[in-house]
Amino acid sequence: MSAQPSSRLTRPETITAIGIVIIAGALLIPAAGLRPISALLPVAMLVGLIILSVFLLIADQRKATLEQKGEREPAGPLSDSPKRALGAFALIVLYALAVDVAGFYASTIVMLPLVTYTFGYRSLPRIALATVIVVGAIYLIFSVGMSQNFPTGMLWES
Repeated sequence: MSAQPSSRLTRPETITAIGIVIIAGALLIPAAGLRPISALLPVAMLVGLIILSVFLLIADQRKATLEQKGEREPAGPLSDSPKRALGAFALIVLYALAVDVAGFYASTIVMLPLVTYTFGYRSLPRIALATVIVVGAIYLIFSVGMSQNFPTGMLWES
């Protein structure tokens, strides 16, 4: 029996990408109700998630095409790797909860390397550098340049 999924839409990366596009798209609705300056970061991040998910979807469908042509080893069905699809959604929920509890910066500093490592990038010095660059850029652009405050979290509120 073939390990190839019966439908190209049941591939783990495809399900993950479609799910993220739907969830991020749905979250754009409440983000649009925020003041424009406050909505800038959440909307930018959600749009970024949607764009990256579309790239993931395209790349996975290209892999599926190569598998159908026999030019690549078939990926296993979703039932062989449910952790890959469910893990992406769990990390998004965990991050949202962490921002509420520990605040934006603390959560981002922890979650960015965790997500990067979990999804296969293993160069720890580069993960650390990317984390510093991303969090530093967000801080400089939004906190310093635009004087925007991010959620501090319940742990740090007095």
